[in-house]
Amino acid sequence: MAQSALLLLILLLPLLLLQKQEQVESLPLSTRGRWIVDATTGSRVKLRCVNWAAHMPVVLAEGLDRRPLPEIAVLIADLGFNCVRLTWATHMFTVPHYVNLTVAGSLRGQNLSEALEGVERNNPSMMEMTVAEAYEEVVNQLGISGLMVVLDNHVSKPKWCCGREDGNGFFGDTFFDPEEWLQGLDSVARRFCTFPQVVAMSMRNELRGPKQTHASWYNHVTLGVRTINTVNPNVLIIVSGLNFDTDLSFLLSRPLPIHSLKLVYEAHWYAFSEGKQEEWESPTHSPSHICSAVAERFHHRAGFMAPLFVSEFGMDQRGLNRADNHFMTCFLGFAAERDIDWAMWALQGSYYRRDGVDGFEESYGVLRSDWSGPKHQDFSTRFRLIQSTLRDPTSKHENYKIIYHPLTGKCIQVIENTILLMDCQGRTRWSHIGNAAGPIRLAETNLCIGFQGHGRPVSLTTDCNNSWKAISGREFQIGFHDENLGKKTCLDGNSSLDTSQIFAKKCMCLGGSVCSQNPQSQWFRLITSNVY
Repeated sequence: MAQSALLLLILLLPLLLLQKQEQVESLPLSTRGRWIVDATTGSRVKLRCVNWAAHMPVVLAEGLDRRPLPEIAVLIADLGFNCVRLTWATHMFTVPHYVNLTVAGSLRGQNLSEALEGVERNNPSMMEMTVAEAYEEVVNQLGISGLMVVLDNHVSKPKWCCGREDGNGFFGDTFFDPEEWLQGLDSVARRFCTFPQVVAMSMRNELRGPKQTHASWYNHVTLGVRTINTVNPNVLIIVSGLNFDTDLSFLLSRPLPIHSLKLVYEAHWYAFSEGKQEEWESPTHSPSHICSAVAERFHHRAGFMAPLFVSEFGMDQRGLNRADNHFMTCFLGFAAERDIDWAMWALQGSYYRRDGVDGFEESYGVLRSDWSGPKHQDFSTRFRLIQSTLRDPTSKHENYKIIYHPLTGKCIQVIENTILLMDCQGRTRWSHIGNAAGPIRLAETNLCIGFQGHGRPVSLTTDCNNSWKAISGREFQIGFHDENLGKKTCLDGNSSLDTSQIFAKKCMCLGGSVCSQNPQSQWFRLITSNVY
């Protein structure tokens, strides 16, 4: 019996190994113009990542006290992510204290008795691993679950990030020794150079502070790129800008003097970025006006770079923050329109300890504080479209339009000849002539979106005389001039109504920056795709 079982295992082992390899997308990766692609075929590989913190004082990936590691990895994949931006602290790989520090020793040293019991219960095999071995085990398990990994050097000294003068911000700061930083990059690149799921290394998170200069940036970033590339020429190298990773504009006049198909540039974008929180919160400022202004500024400071990886964006996942709610609708429209690569902040529903509080709940965390599932019940629907690959440079298909409603994350779909606002899965294809006014046709048919009257649902019709056009600000709303009423009428997907129908209503907030209404129910974007 034992011999039969052994023989079966021998026969199945190659199949199991093949299955494990096929779970990870085609690797290694490279770049092609603005896209990240399969280095062999040139096909698009879109990074849709979530940040997972492992850079805090315990130097252990958060949440291992709440759930078994394989369960967390599977949950990440089930939520639609294909990648994890896993943070690490330089000192974990350069300071002798951490070389022999075990997971149990780290938790005891921090007096985290409940977390210690939780890790022992959920991940007992990790207790006597060193913290570096535990980090490696997380990377290994992510690969088993078919997830790519971006290794992000978040800080030097393990701690919460980021303060302007916290000693971790720029080369030469108290805890940011440039030579030690290069030593850490070299060590991590060597340790993970045989892990195919490690597709990228981010050199440093949110460079910032009073010491930052362009000259120092060019010098040290060039050394960092060469350090990683020498050890692992296959891995993508992600380059951070200045001012908390909001500014790459200086590269317009002086590009980084390295020509490589492995370079990707990163930027961060939140409601609070560059002091815009109050504007997003304002009950009188039109979200359309704010979104147009901040999106244009983001583009001129960072969004023009190619390829671009928005390695941090996020919101209060409980839906309690007005500024975050308005910002996220803006961001989703931008992200879908550009079809950018991104990493959401953050996975962790809680921390072992943060701000002196054990079990601190992360309001921006995708997961609940017990790590059992997403905080937001409609999480998958809300982020479905930006998790999809919308454009592929190798696609042979004709372009078509998706009509996207970023407030809900849904798309205008046709179900049994009825126009409805539905999950973007299996999305309906539309055609439209672009920036000019014209009919919105159901692709490959003679049917169009028709106007049945102000305040009534729109319908499919063979009367294609309505000239719809993207209007207002960054073309947020889709409408036409109603000659009978003498005003513009817009598509409206009012999420406060218990219906999935799309209505034709008076366009809101077209007059400027001041508007007491929230027009985001009318925000529809005509998104171009060539992926079927």
